[in-house]
Amino acid sequence: MSRHIFTSLLLCLSLASFAQKDTTVFRGYLENRDLEVYLRINFYDNDVMVPGQDFYGAVPGFLGKVNNPFCWIVVDAKVKSDKEAQLSLINDYGSEDLTATLVRKNDSLFVLQQGAGSSIKVPRNGKWFKLPKNIEFIKRWTR
Repeated sequence: MSRHIFTSLLLCLSLASFAQKDTTVFRGYLENRDLEVYLRINFYDNDVMVPGQDFYGAVPGFLGKVNNPFCWIVVDAKVKSDKEAQLSLINDYGSEDLTATLVRKNDSLFVLQQGAGSSIKVPRNGKWFKLPKNIEFIKRWTR
């Protein structure tokens, strides 16, 4: 009897060791409709192309403004866990940069927390609009 329990335990442990890491958490399209901004990300394959700005090549992602080509480009992303990723962003002019943390609150709610560096500003009604330090995003789809 103990032999069967031991064999079952070993089988369970071996199956757990072959479990694959979820690579869909920090991949997809996240949006904040109130602020009219969105995140297009893939922190695993770093294969996101910024629309109309192909000269940047494939990047981990970008923060875009609805109906405007302006964006903040994610130049580096490190997934720390299935709940947190550390980001480095620059604006599309390259004149401002910052670090940020993207935190997953649940399957569809993410919060971008701005850290050291510049504040994220986006064009709005012909002026620069400074985004809040913490921005909630809803995940709409995963590619």
